[in-house]
Amino acid sequence: MNELLKALKSWTTFAGCVLVVAVLYWAQALLVPFSLALLLTFVLAPPVAWLQRRISRVPAVLSVVILVFTFLGLAGWGVVRQMSSLGADLPTYRANIRAKVQDIQGVRYGAALSKFERALTDLQRDFGATAPAGTRERPLVVRSEPVTGWSAMGWLGPVLGPLGTAVSVVVLVLFMLLEREDLRDRLLGLVGHGHLAVTTKALDEAGRRVSRQLLMQTIVNIIYGSIAAAGLWWFGVPYPLFWGAMGAALRFIPYLGPVAGAAGPILIAFAALPGWRHPLEVAGFYVIVEVFTNLVLETVLYAGAMGVSQVALMLSVAFWTWLWGPLGLLMATPLTVCLVVLGKHVPGLEFLATLLSDSPPLTPENSYYQRLLARDQAEAAEIVERYVKGQPADTVYDAMLIPALNYAERDRLEERLSSDEETAVIETTRELLDLLADVPASAPEPAASAAAPPSQILGYPANGPADELGLRMLAQMLSGVPVTLEITTTRVMASELVEYVRAGGYTLIVIADLPPSTPSRTRYLVKKLRAALPDVRISVGRWSHASMADESGQPLIAAGASHVSATLVETRKYVAEAEAHTGSPSVERAVPAA
Repeated sequence: MNELLKALKSWTTFAGCVLVVAVLYWAQALLVPFSLALLLTFVLAPPVAWLQRRISRVPAVLSVVILVFTFLGLAGWGVVRQMSSLGADLPTYRANIRAKVQDIQGVRYGAALSKFERALTDLQRDFGATAPAGTRERPLVVRSEPVTGWSAMGWLGPVLGPLGTAVSVVVLVLFMLLEREDLRDRLLGLVGHGHLAVTTKALDEAGRRVSRQLLMQTIVNIIYGSIAAAGLWWFGVPYPLFWGAMGAALRFIPYLGPVAGAAGPILIAFAALPGWRHPLEVAGFYVIVEVFTNLVLETVLYAGAMGVSQVALMLSVAFWTWLWGPLGLLMATPLTVCLVVLGKHVPGLEFLATLLSDSPPLTPENSYYQRLLARDQAEAAEIVERYVKGQPADTVYDAMLIPALNYAERDRLEERLSSDEETAVIETTRELLDLLADVPASAPEPAASAAAPPSQILGYPANGPADELGLRMLAQMLSGVPVTLEITTTRVMASELVEYVRAGGYTLIVIADLPPSTPSRTRYLVKKLRAALPDVRISVGRWSHASMADESGQPLIAAGASHVSATLVETRKYVAEAEAHTGSPSVERAVPAA
């Protein structure tokens, strides 16, 4: 029954997604202007709010809207004029183009290519000669008829569509800016008072991310366009300001925009500049500018502004372009940012954040454990090495290696892993410990007397190989402490352990007992040790990931433990401090904070 409900839920979710996509496609005539207007409202809201503090709302909104859309209209008019002038100038480049075509033909008529082309020509001639007589096509006669009435206005169709969209966007932006607080309150009232916190966070983060992303992208594009215009002017390419502005504008389109922005100037350089050296210099200049923009400008000003994975952005660009055409291509990035924000804050849509966000889908410890399960020791070692480079080195044991042992035992107890598979995880982790043999302590330990010999402490694994491996990690972490940790791997009875500690003269024993196993056996061992050896310090290591840590170590303290810790770092600190005060007969009874 549960499986049936899960399958029904999955199919319902799939049908809902298909329905949403169908509605988005069917209602694009309404949704495209609305989405574009909402996007521009996000962008224009900060300057309107700044200006509104100096003048009233209506003049502020009108000033910003008129200024922005007048600039966009003039820019569009300028682009059309420049394209017209460029089209008029193209015939003047005919001689230069003809010379380059002749150069290409000269290369084409080399020995091998010339023979290949002559063979194709002979084949075409042969097929033409075998065609039966009378099969020649008759010339097609086209007669034009005068167009009268409303049909004569057919040329307005391609103009009215974009013009109507533009007018709708301007009107929507105007009213959204005038009524933005009222629209926000209505949206909050629509979702209900119980979701005010989530909705407020989602709206604030969406507005902040979209505004920052567009602002940073605008700055990068302006710098790119300025460098491109200056370089084209230096090389003598006609209309350098036009090409610089076009390049800056086209970079708002992901992936295809930079290619289109560079293709035009390179083609014009090919047509207008003499020889081949200058066009190739222009092409090389654009490659350098693009590399500089991607590696320097976008890294400094733009990295992390979107919070969207590059692969997810590429797929999103393809989806929105297929759904809404060129305007979908333009709006793909901000729409994807909004989806990531929804996935982060709205319950039930978490999969959107997982699929689209640029944050790692797996935590380091989960990635490490997954690689161990896949028997990929090389990549597991790379994950460990990357962690050590960016974090205090000795925290890698508690952050990655110990959690992997916890997860393996949990999955074995829940029958998701076999005993052999758990053993494989343990053994692989044991081999990877060699990478961390020289890991230094993250903090200096209490100083000990130079003449004093290293103290002997005993490590006892309560349950099995995973506990013994945890003790080996502790031994590596104690490399800077004047102690020697002797690890016994033999499972013994409580009375035998007491005799072993008494015979060895140990003053401190560390019992490793990794969760999720219950500490019942360890509690029994601690009782026996405390009753027989009241002066021995007993440290219990319940080392684990935070999700599996014990709620309290008080039962072990009540049984007689001197110290209970949830991390190896805490145990190392306790051992170092205990050995620095070996002359004190008192036994500490404390549970450090996990």
